[in-house]
Amino acid sequence: MTDPMIVSGTANEIDSLRQKLIAGSMQVQQQIIPQLAALGNEGLNVLSEFLLQRRDRPVTWVEGKAYQFLYNSDAPQAQEFLQNYFPEGIVPLKSEAGVNYNSLQQLLAVQDFQAADLMTIQKMCEVAGTTAVQRKWLYFTDVDNFPTVDLHTINNLWIVHSEGKFGFSVQREIWLSLGKNWDNLWTKIGWKSGNKWTRYPNEFTWEMSAPKGHLPLSNQLRGVRVIASLFAHPAWSKSETPRL
Repeated sequence: MTDPMIVSGTANEIDSLRQKLIAGSMQVQQQIIPQLAALGNEGLNVLSEFLLQRRDRPVTWVEGKAYQFLYNSDAPQAQEFLQNYFPEGIVPLKSEAGVNYNSLQQLLAVQDFQAADLMTIQKMCEVAGTTAVQRKWLYFTDVDNFPTVDLHTINNLWIVHSEGKFGFSVQREIWLSLGKNWDNLWTKIGWKSGNKWTRYPNEFTWEMSAPKGHLPLSNQLRGVRVIASLFAHPAWSKSETPRL
């Protein structure tokens, strides 16, 4: 949250940061965005301009990070800007199943990852249908029939709002890099330590300090078949996920 008492940056400082934000690598942008947000209204204006300039591009976690600082700011101009240009959030909320993902985007924008994880399962059950909603968890057959559009939307929300650290496609890439070895995956993403499974919810890490791929949980408490179906979904053969 931006402190209204922070002293504004000089024009030269703002311009220098603006140029680095536009031309820098994603790693440089990652460092520049919080620096701009700390400079008060002038810095927030630069972040707003940045989002407008990149509005027609596929969204990445860089835009997500800039959006989060604006979203969590108390500055009226930031809230007005988002309401005018990004009323539903930075990630387009497409759904073939007619599901509204606005609540999931809001939770991820404030990095309430535990609540977002629960909301993810809830929304996936909504996509799967009434029976899944009533049971509150998914069968692997539900995942097999999951619309690609909705799976991309959920995955993109997690990637964009976690600096590329969380998401189904992130977990899948780690799994592939480990030769599709499930036991190695569980350890790598922090779902298991030795022979001991991570206990839900208190032993999971609901913060950005978690291992890469730690979230979302993908219904992991119900065995491997759901996540195996998720990783085998044809959605991942299409290049619609944000850059990591």
